[in-house]
Amino acid sequence: MTDYLAGFAPGAGRLGPRAAFAARSPRIDLNGRWRFRLSPTAAGAPVDADFSGWDELPVPGMWQLHGHGGPAYTNVTYPFPLDPPFVPDENPTGDYRREFEVPEGWGGRGGVLRFEGVDSCFRAWLNGRELGFSMGSRLPVEFDVSGALVAGRNVLAVRVHQWSPGSYLEDQDMWWLSGIFRDVVLLATPVLRDFFVHADYGHRTGQGRLRIETSAPATLTAPGLGLADVVPGDLRIDGVEPWSAEVPRLYDGVLRCGGEDVPLRIGFRTVAIEDGLLKVNGERVLFRGVNRHEFHPGTGRALDEATMLADVLAMKRHNVNAVRTSHYPPHPRFLDLCDEYGLWVIDECDLETHGFSRVGWRGNPSADPRWRDALLDRMRRTVERDKNHPSVIMWSLGNEAGTGENLRAMAEWTRGRDPSRPIHYEPGQDAAYVDVHSRMYAPVEEVERIGRGDRHPGLPFVLCEYAHAMGNGPGLLAEYQELFHTYPRCQGGFVWEWIDHGLAHPEYGFGYGGDFGEDPHDGPFVIDGLVFPDRTPSPGLLEFKKAVEPVRITVAESIVIENLHDFRDLAHLAFVWTLEEEGTEVARGALDVPPVAAGGRAEPPVPALPGTGAETWLTVRAVLAADEPWAKAGHEVAWGQGRIVPAQAPARAHAAQSPGVFGDDGRLLRVGGVHLVSGPRLDLWRAPTGNDAGGPAPHAEVWRRAGLHRLRHRVIDVERAPGALTVRTVAAAAGHDRAMFATYRWQALTGDRLRLTVTAEPRGEWDFPLPRIGLRLALPAAFGTVEWYGRGPGEAYPDSHRAARIGRYAMTVDQMQTPYVFPQENGHRADVRWAVLGGRLRIEGDPVFGLTVRRWTSEDLDAARHLTDLTPGDAVHVNLDLAQHGLGTAACGPGVSPRHRLRARPVTFGLTFRDASL
Repeated sequence: MTDYLAGFAPGAGRLGPRAAFAARSPRIDLNGRWRFRLSPTAAGAPVDADFSGWDELPVPGMWQLHGHGGPAYTNVTYPFPLDPPFVPDENPTGDYRREFEVPEGWGGRGGVLRFEGVDSCFRAWLNGRELGFSMGSRLPVEFDVSGALVAGRNVLAVRVHQWSPGSYLEDQDMWWLSGIFRDVVLLATPVLRDFFVHADYGHRTGQGRLRIETSAPATLTAPGLGLADVVPGDLRIDGVEPWSAEVPRLYDGVLRCGGEDVPLRIGFRTVAIEDGLLKVNGERVLFRGVNRHEFHPGTGRALDEATMLADVLAMKRHNVNAVRTSHYPPHPRFLDLCDEYGLWVIDECDLETHGFSRVGWRGNPSADPRWRDALLDRMRRTVERDKNHPSVIMWSLGNEAGTGENLRAMAEWTRGRDPSRPIHYEPGQDAAYVDVHSRMYAPVEEVERIGRGDRHPGLPFVLCEYAHAMGNGPGLLAEYQELFHTYPRCQGGFVWEWIDHGLAHPEYGFGYGGDFGEDPHDGPFVIDGLVFPDRTPSPGLLEFKKAVEPVRITVAESIVIENLHDFRDLAHLAFVWTLEEEGTEVARGALDVPPVAAGGRAEPPVPALPGTGAETWLTVRAVLAADEPWAKAGHEVAWGQGRIVPAQAPARAHAAQSPGVFGDDGRLLRVGGVHLVSGPRLDLWRAPTGNDAGGPAPHAEVWRRAGLHRLRHRVIDVERAPGALTVRTVAAAAGHDRAMFATYRWQALTGDRLRLTVTAEPRGEWDFPLPRIGLRLALPAAFGTVEWYGRGPGEAYPDSHRAARIGRYAMTVDQMQTPYVFPQENGHRADVRWAVLGGRLRIEGDPVFGLTVRRWTSEDLDAARHLTDLTPGDAVHVNLDLAQHGLGTAACGPGVSPRHRLRARPVTFGLTFRDASL
């Protein structure tokens, strides 16, 4: 019987929702290997079927990742017809069986069977007795099994459907995966079924107010609070330390009820909206946040604690202070870690109906009263499960579910149950039931208008999604952050998103939409994280860390230290400095910085520095003075850098004899003993980034229509003179009369140097930005190393370069590449003064240039769809750029800002070449 798959009821036979906690009472962990069989329709296997010959499947786990069917990715589009509440007859259904033993000493207490997460709908039987069914994939479900549980052998049967009416409420931007993907546990029927901790902090008095609602009479013991076996009615406690994301002070306690102990952790904090600002403990907070899906490349949404902890530690180490749990409540253990290590959390309900936008929101569940119980059920289960976490400072009704009275009902219920936390929803900026003005991907110009008071001036403003981290990017992070610091109402945002959702693939390494044969799909749009699928930080995360530093260090004529923390002073940090002459350290020391209060600043004296003769930079770093739970002493939190001595202009005396050898067409063939595979020529093309290909008028399409990826070059004339050569050329694409005229002037200089001055001038209509303007050349494949003095060690682009500091670096060509799952422009090093390739060819800027070195061409990179498509050839390909176009965030958001757009205009730039081995 599958009537529940054709109705609106969220479940039957379930116990009411309650907080997530672990009492010190009997429990049986049911995770492990379960018997499993997949059927093509909802009927499934008979409940009493012999399952001895079935496959085995891990629980937690997702069956598509263990050879049963395949994963599918869509962003907005439902992978089934919009016919709510009905789903197709082709409905893969997994039957699970698990045998377990209950000891005789269980004590006759009965039991509660708890499922933390099952996607998308399931029905359960214990020893042949039906327990009920439930929807709401990322929310816990409990059944009272007292009447079915027996001492000795028990058989648990669970039928899981891939599609259900609940699927209409779970159209989040992620992989469609199915199964019992979170923990399953059998609990002895609890004596204390539920409790609600209210722990407020008076920021003016330093007093904590503690009240705990309990489902049965209980006493509290909390040694750190001086409490022993007290009734936790309404307690006033002087001198408590407040909880915040910066200093996450927790007090351990134990609730005792009927001989049962329940451990709990108490964090005192008060959340309020005052004067149009969101405040915690009386202070405005600034979210340096990320959106976090639960994801692992091998296990999908089935995460173990080690993976959750790895996320939290990486966030803390990269100055992330907030998480929006997009777009569902996470595993409860993740919130425990947020409490412990310190992260602000917007806890989001398991609700998204984005696909209804494809049909003008016709039939959207948010506005259909038949769905009201289901939406309210999801909100209740979210709030009740997570209500005791101090890290949770806002509830979110869900994401991109349109508008409607069901959302209002959710908000009203939540406000009545827990008035201590504000309510968030997007799109909800025009709805009366939200407490914050939330937007996605608002351009910086709009954010500034909002900061000045435009729209809903009585509400704090939060960018719940911004800076889409797809591939190479995002740009604009520093611009947004400056607005957050300038306008108090603009209280930060949450980058989309934390991790690339690249699933392990036998051929490609990591696969994305379409790589598993699914249709429809949304391709690599799921590869949009600040960390790669294996959780390696991307350049975007390093840029974010720099942009959101909680300490701003300015190094110029003076040194200025600004404390941008919301609560914490600087006593936990040490400040160290290094002096580098042309990238080589010549001195170091420590700065004496007082423990500046949050919001304050200091100007420590500039240290006595030795004299230097070449370009010299002073770098000041803020590092942890002692171990923190999330990083060791010495971990870098922030840094600033200033130039103390400018670069000296090189001597340019002319030589009569050129160290270069040129072909008849004026192309450079050799510098000293270095033979070029191909000499430098004008280059305007880059393999488009994910952001280049995004937006309503993608730059990548404009560039292709203009033929920038297939320019043809023609030599107009070659003039030779002693120690000099001038080559005039034109570059243009087929089918159009626009062109770029370029003149190459070569001059021999003393010291066996060869100087090149390039002048480029556009002719015709160039009404679009260029990807890049510079030179391209190729060297023998043996040139496998790069040393340079400039920004590094990682890549940098015009609107994403603050994480790269001036220094001297050395890498192999392979290390210069950034392994974006979907290949695209990468690896550009900015503001390079000089570089030595292969230990032989030295190239100097006038004064600087951009450097990219690869074992494949831009065309190879553009044609590739996976990293495995990129095969090293017989040359090393080098780009020497005057400039590149910015990155922006147009894959989902604003494009490149005007000041970072590369316009076609007359330009002149110079480079000097020599054989470094001579």
